[in-house]
Amino acid sequence: MNETDALAALSAISSATRLRILKRLVAAGPDGMTAGDIAEASDGTPSRTSFHLSNMADAGLITANRRSRQICYKVDFAAMGALIRYLLEDCCNNHETVRACCTPQCGC
Repeated sequence: MNETDALAALSAISSATRLRILKRLVAAGPDGMTAGDIAEASDGTPSRTSFHLSNMADAGLITANRRSRQICYKVDFAAMGALIRYLLEDCCNNHETVRACCTPQCGC
C-alpha cells in the first residue's frame, strides 16, 4: 500500500454511515451481504447505500459479486490488513506505544 491508496481507503470510511457499513460487512464475514440487506440494516435508501458501497469498492476495501439478481458485497480483508499495516509501519514507524495499543492487554 502507498500513500495514495491509504488516503483513498481512509476517505472511503470517513463517514459514520460507511464505517457502520464496513463493521456490518466485517461481521458478515466471507459470505458478505446483499446490497438490499445492507440498506435495510443501515436504515438507508437503496440508492444512497449504493453510493456508499460504490465509494468503498472504488477504494478497494470491499468487493462486489453478483448472486443471481442481487449484488453481494464483502470486505477485502487483505486490503484492510494492508491499510492497518501501512498505518503502523509507515506512518507510525512501528512506534512501540502505538503497536502496544493494538493488543488486548493494553490499557490505552
